[in-house]
Amino acid sequence: MDNLSDWLAHCERLHPKNIALGLDRVEQVAARLGLRFECPVITVAGTNGKGSTCAMLEAIALQAGWRTGVYTSPHLVQFEERCRIAGESAREQDLLPHFERVEAARALDDVALTYFEFTTLAILSLMAASRLDVAILEVGLGGRLDAVNVIDTDCAIITSIDVDHAEFLGSDRETIGREKAGILRPGKPAVVSDPMPPHSVVQHAEALGADLWLLGRDFNFSGDKQQWAWAGRGRRYAGLGYPALRGANQLLNASGVLAALDALRQRLPVTAQAIRNGLAMVDLAGRFQIIPGQPALVLDVAHNPHAVAALAANLDAMGFYPATHGVFGAMADKDLAAMLAKMGPLVDRWYFTDLPTPRAASAQALLAQWQAMPQRRDVSASTHTSPQDALQAAVAAAEPTDRILVFGSFFTVGSVLTHGVPRLSSKHLG
Repeated sequence: MDNLSDWLAHCERLHPKNIALGLDRVEQVAARLGLRFECPVITVAGTNGKGSTCAMLEAIALQAGWRTGVYTSPHLVQFEERCRIAGESAREQDLLPHFERVEAARALDDVALTYFEFTTLAILSLMAASRLDVAILEVGLGGRLDAVNVIDTDCAIITSIDVDHAEFLGSDRETIGREKAGILRPGKPAVVSDPMPPHSVVQHAEALGADLWLLGRDFNFSGDKQQWAWAGRGRRYAGLGYPALRGANQLLNASGVLAALDALRQRLPVTAQAIRNGLAMVDLAGRFQIIPGQPALVLDVAHNPHAVAALAANLDAMGFYPATHGVFGAMADKDLAAMLAKMGPLVDRWYFTDLPTPRAASAQALLAQWQAMPQRRDVSASTHTSPQDALQAAVAAAEPTDRILVFGSFFTVGSVLTHGVPRLSSKHLG
């Protein structure tokens, strides 16, 4: 195997399941790799807001002059996006030796790693060898049993918690909160940016002896239309510009970021100017991403009811559009009815799409789910074989003053980013 595609195909064949929670396999291979970090590690768990939190941490740390390493998942277009070193996506030739290291360590005992476990270990191995000043690790699923949790954190952040992946994590916020809180460590800062965290998170942090930072108690924020301010344990920042990431919910994420940086200030000091510059320059594809032009095009990887509710609020704040065209594709195990109900009042025409993965709900299944809604609006809907075909149909039907929304799975948004925006019709070009 001499290229990344071959290695990824190999990773897919090792374990019969796509998801198999548990740390035994990962710990065994990590021990053989001697996997450890010499720099501070920030681990980020939660249902929504993890990617934005990691991106803001990275942007501020880069502005402060620190060499950063970031691990996030899944990717939108290319696998290499999952690892960023010093702000740049990892290069294939840099990743390959670490896939080889993991394979050698795994093969000694024939450990059947999942795709996620194998690739996580390879990326962590690269990051550990990259002379980082700070490692920022996004938890893939849950927390306690996720492969990322094989690394002890120096500061944990738990973002908003809602019901998602119920078959693995539980069907209520308290149960899910216990799983997320599994990333906490005794004596280490535990920043919770969810304004109403489950009691299970607080109880676990206190029982463990973590240094718990709660929004509203240990840190808070305020703001008007022009600027916002943050206050923590004896430290304040006033007159801050809003984060470049769009959406009202981003202040919650940014507040957690500033709390984590405050908690780590002895090991990872950052200036107020680095915070201002980092928040102004942060960029993250697929999170309420607005593509300029006519009609307006909004891309968002909202794929659970909590995220879709935030997306709906952000769309409301955009102002008036004569019509909104909604391109939607999602996994079959999601709460599809709740997502469609939250977005229903805003969408004037639906374009349901198939996705290139067995986990996805088919376009026909999405259409049937929408048609079964008891109080849905009487608007038109169509089915399509791919997100790009659905977007092409939306572009053809939309007026220049309309808005097109592409949302749901990473596969939905990633496909559009991969293939590009379809050429606008003559009516859009005037």
